[in-house]
Amino acid sequence: MSSGLSVYWVDPAEMRALVGSGNEALLQAVRYSCEPHLAADDAYFSHAIADGAPTAYEALRAVIHGGPFSADPHHAFQYGYAYKRLCRQLGEFLDNSNFLPFRGDWLETVDEGLRALGVTAVSVAEFGGFNGMPESVPTYDLPRCGEWTHERCLAALEQYERSRRDGRAPALLPEVADAVEDVAGWLREAAARPGFGVVGFVS
Repeated sequence: MSSGLSVYWVDPAEMRALVGSGNEALLQAVRYSCEPHLAADDAYFSHAIADGAPTAYEALRAVIHGGPFSADPHHAFQYGYAYKRLCRQLGEFLDNSNFLPFRGDWLETVDEGLRALGVTAVSVAEFGGFNGMPESVPTYDLPRCGEWTHERCLAALEQYERSRRDGRAPALLPEVADAVEDVAGWLREAAARPGFGVVGFVS
């Protein structure tokens, strides 16, 4: 079974502040701009919705208004996807061509390449963890989420650039080297604007 990593350039603090904000204008703006995608997701998850899971819009509304949430934990995946939708709509999509799709321990393999370059401030494997969602957003299994703050991005970019200045050039497999270059690009994007970081979702 393969997975995919989607990454977005956002202000993590601002994104978390939207959860439970009750921002009805934002809800309707996202609903309007995403209507075809909401319908497509409802068709994809039609069996779960028939079993009681919220629709994509209902989940989005619950996340923005802070509830109500389904009592069935197996239906909570919709809230994780709703938060991902907010990040996609309000952030900037970053190149994930070397992470879509991926199999097995690919994220850990890329982390090994980063560490070989002395980059330890961030980890792409974090995006596949269970602790990256805002605490009030219930979710179940997928999507998984992680985030890098602006400060961590700055630190990681400095580590990466120092390795280049020092001529540190470990022998990485070409596909790992390409993925590491993608990560460096994400870091540069985040470093270019104060407060911005990276949020990633594995699904």
